[in-house]
Amino acid sequence: MDLRPPGLRGRLRRPRRWITAAASVVVLAGAGTWTAVADDDAPPVHQADRVMAVNGVRIDTSYFTPDTAGRHPAVLLGHGFGGSKNDVREQAEALAQDGYAVLTWSARGFGKSTGKVGLNGPKAEVADVEKLIDWLAEQPTVQLDKKGDPRVGMAGGSYGGAIALLTAGHDARVDAIAPAITYWNLSDALFPNGVFKKLWAGIFVNTGGGCDKFEPRICEMYQRVAESGTPDAAAEKMLEERSPSAVGDRIKVPTLLIQGQNDSLFPLDQADAAEKAIKANGAPVDVDWIAGGHDGGDMETSRVQSRVRSWFDRYLKDEKTTDTGPAFRVTRTGGVDSTDGAAQLRGASDDTYPGLESGRKSIALTGREQDFANPAGANPPAVSALPGLGGSGLSQLSSLGVGVSLDFPGQFARFDSKPVTDDLRITGAPTATVHVKSTTDDAVLFAKVYDVSPDGTRQVLPSQLVSPVRVEGAKSGKDVTIALPAIDHKIDTGHRLRLVLASTDLGYASPAAPATYTVSLKGDLEVPTAPGVSSAAAPLPSWVWWLPLAGAVLALLLLLTGRRRTAMPAPDPELAEVPLQITDLSKKYAGGDRYSVRDLSFRVEKGQVLGLLGPNGAGKTTSLRMLMGLIKPDGGEIRVFGHAIRPGAPVLSRVGSFVEGAGFLPHLSGRENLELYWRATGRPAEDSHLDEALEIAGLGDALARAVRTYSQGMRQRLAIAQAMLGLPDLLILDEPTNGLDPPQIREMREVMIRYAAAGRTVIVSSHLLAEVEQTCTHLVVMDRGRLVQAGPVAEIIGSGDTLLVGTASPVEEPIVEKVAALPGIVSALRTDDGILIRLDADGSAERLIAELVRLEVPVQSVGPHRRLEDAFLTLIGGAA
Repeated sequence: MDLRPPGLRGRLRRPRRWITAAASVVVLAGAGTWTAVADDDAPPVHQADRVMAVNGVRIDTSYFTPDTAGRHPAVLLGHGFGGSKNDVREQAEALAQDGYAVLTWSARGFGKSTGKVGLNGPKAEVADVEKLIDWLAEQPTVQLDKKGDPRVGMAGGSYGGAIALLTAGHDARVDAIAPAITYWNLSDALFPNGVFKKLWAGIFVNTGGGCDKFEPRICEMYQRVAESGTPDAAAEKMLEERSPSAVGDRIKVPTLLIQGQNDSLFPLDQADAAEKAIKANGAPVDVDWIAGGHDGGDMETSRVQSRVRSWFDRYLKDEKTTDTGPAFRVTRTGGVDSTDGAAQLRGASDDTYPGLESGRKSIALTGREQDFANPAGANPPAVSALPGLGGSGLSQLSSLGVGVSLDFPGQFARFDSKPVTDDLRITGAPTATVHVKSTTDDAVLFAKVYDVSPDGTRQVLPSQLVSPVRVEGAKSGKDVTIALPAIDHKIDTGHRLRLVLASTDLGYASPAAPATYTVSLKGDLEVPTAPGVSSAAAPLPSWVWWLPLAGAVLALLLLLTGRRRTAMPAPDPELAEVPLQITDLSKKYAGGDRYSVRDLSFRVEKGQVLGLLGPNGAGKTTSLRMLMGLIKPDGGEIRVFGHAIRPGAPVLSRVGSFVEGAGFLPHLSGRENLELYWRATGRPAEDSHLDEALEIAGLGDALARAVRTYSQGMRQRLAIAQAMLGLPDLLILDEPTNGLDPPQIREMREVMIRYAAAGRTVIVSSHLLAEVEQTCTHLVVMDRGRLVQAGPVAEIIGSGDTLLVGTASPVEEPIVEKVAALPGIVSALRTDDGILIRLDADGSAERLIAELVRLEVPVQSVGPHRRLEDAFLTLIGGAA
């Protein structure tokens, strides 16, 4: 079973032509036949590539056959979502070497196949596969059970696993299947308990090439649900119709179900439902829980492919003595062996499948009735799994006892058990019954069980899995029994279990309206122990663990050494006391037709409040992002206190920033929010200088109040205080007065002035020119990515080369254009009071007045201007 990312795997040689037509499909193109040899001892394999016209679309296929005469059982290998037939080529070659005729194909909308993605629709992808089976029945290399009925099995991972299940339910000619890490009910997978799994759904659509690549009905359904955040009956029905569960009573073939423990997309309960349905039909079913899944971890590719091959040997080749493995197998990871540093990876098995409820044990929990908030916009969300990161393997870290989840204070309830007195192995889905009450009609909760260390300092969320549940009619209170995620996890002696019910989760859509939930216990936590499952006596071969672990270590070393190689020029001792010096800085974004920043140079000294000005598109934000190490410049250099800036540069600890409105927890006080933020940085509490930052911010008694009671100005000042924690020597503020009224703007001005008064430096980007004029000591004016002027505010405002010509009546634009074209004039701009004129080095006021009289401009006064707004408009030529 090849579950790796898309990519070619191997080289093919020795072309010769071979084109075969079949009654059920039209072969549009044949790319010939090659011989592939995996190694010197392996038998050769023949491959023929064809594009077939099937049901109004073109399906790109590859056909692999062994280099032996006679007929062979056939295998159809499906690929994962977003991939193509190339992803399963190596497995196809291996099966062909083992005596199978193997057909791979790119599903509709993927690879070189045409058509719209139908999510394995019965009249689309399933119908296409039925035509491919028709084609196999016509091949002289394929074994037949009867005319038109080839001996055929199907395998594949994820999307390819689902098509194997679906085809077995629609087409009785399928003889055996081995689906992996796939779904039984797609509606349950994407809308578990009525909650929208928004991140995975979005990844689905993007991986498929965007909404337009799907059938219109599917695209419309996704957009509707993504906008509302709540699945409707039509959406659930559409996905159920495309699910194996819709034909579950017709799947009656031997089935090997391979499911991933590290999988927040298609968790273990999907395979459990499949096992129950297919077993009820009388078919043999084995279940294998592998270490990996869609969230990463070890996919055990070699072992899984070997087991699939044995499954097909038994049920396609009819080799009755072939050992297909136990009815149930689970891979267990158990930390690191202290003798040789080996990560433990062992198999445990049972001769019957235990299901998710076997050997239940009651674990008493304690905890009072608790209130917690669903914040407005469901933000910030708790973090469990990070969908789509695949090999990053947060779930794999949790199996090694590393906690990587995050719950926000005030947004969850928790109930703890006593320390367990003996090791406890949970194998299956725990359940808990709670009473839920909400200030709104509906409540959405995310339930999870943590493994908590004896000292309480570490809690691990097994496989990073949560169970969402929508509670309707919660306003009047309701008892709810929650099935928690199915896991296989060992709780060591002395550890405790912790049931957490959170109001948000990053991977799911939560109600946007704020609400308060009240939760209390209604019984014990019931955990399944599957007592019949026993571990193997010895670990798997060492390469199973050291190869991926060594790869991860090597990648980390390359990352770290790469940063060292590219990052840090030596500090410049002459700039050790200079907060900021920018030299010839340039940045052009990929795909852009012009530079966002070009050859920018300026210097900022201690105690200055520098205003960064420029019209939209001037490059201000790009410059600030480079200064904060968020993006890398294409050229030039940024030095902060003599140190070159790179992403992660240590000197950035001396820089504080406020770029966008900070997200605060509304139910916590201002002080509690700041203390929580500082703890998250991992720096010592005494380094926060919290009281000094708060004194500068001037929030007073409001610090003890919940942030939800704050005005917009108070929230802004709290955000500035957060940026000032640690009293950074350089403070960067991007539009800190957005949304404030005049008194609040005045308060913010005083905050910035007080901060710089102690010798620190502030850089502020703002569009409020009058405010900048009163706040800043120095200015940098940018336009179209370039520096226009830099210097003290007084010099720029009072610059002798800029004159305001007052006129008795408004001046027409053609006259202004003639003034701008005069010798000695850099620019002329019409204002409400007359014309703002900038002279070049050769210009003079006397000559200007003479020319204005000649042009019959009704001059009333001429003098140097005194407003920053006038200077700014003059410098940028009115581009703002």
